[in-house]
Amino acid sequence: MEVTRTKVAGSKEEFRAKQLSAQQMLRGDLDGMELDEYVEKRLLLTKLDEAQSWARKNAIWPLGFGLACCAIEMITVIGSPRNDLSRFGAEVIRFSPRQADLLILSGRVSIKMAPIIRRLYDQMLEPKWVISMGACASSAGMFNNYALVAGADKFLTIDVYVPGCPPRPEALMYGILRLQDRIAKDPELGWRERYHAEGTEEFGGAATSDQEAESPA
Repeated sequence: MEVTRTKVAGSKEEFRAKQLSAQQMLRGDLDGMELDEYVEKRLLLTKLDEAQSWARKNAIWPLGFGLACCAIEMITVIGSPRNDLSRFGAEVIRFSPRQADLLILSGRVSIKMAPIIRRLYDQMLEPKWVISMGACASSAGMFNNYALVAGADKFLTIDVYVPGCPPRPEALMYGILRLQDRIAKDPELGWRERYHAEGTEEFGGAATSDQEAESPA
């Protein structure tokens, strides 16, 4: 993810004029048409649900919780000046589940740890979200053995998967941005729609009669 900085549109004279009009409004010097024009330029109408979703989107409180090596990348996202998560309103780390609404599973999940994570999830605030960070949390990764849970979706509802072993900090930031889009109820198109890859879906369970007819004997 690349961040570019651009200058604010407008000249210094326009900015100074806006400052003067704001000072006049605060002193009560604006009235009549000037006051109406000033208010109309700064008035925003929306729905309560949209305003609530906007506030939730820009006020995510992650739980200070790490499992394995992916937690180092998560700490880099939160505390590094290069990858500053506070630009997106999600840097307020809480070390109590009763004050957090985002759980980032950053590492492998053992069978003994799964009920503890579930207890933390149940104690979190509603609405709450979960990000599965890395291949180990999503599918047990290279530790595919009897001691680990092969996918955190077996005991939690996962909202966003971040692939990688471990994912770079930019990948986690991208996952948080996608989660913010879901919170704002404006999800991005999936990769199948984006790349016109319909027909690549996987179907589980018993085969249908058409699939049985097409399958070789």
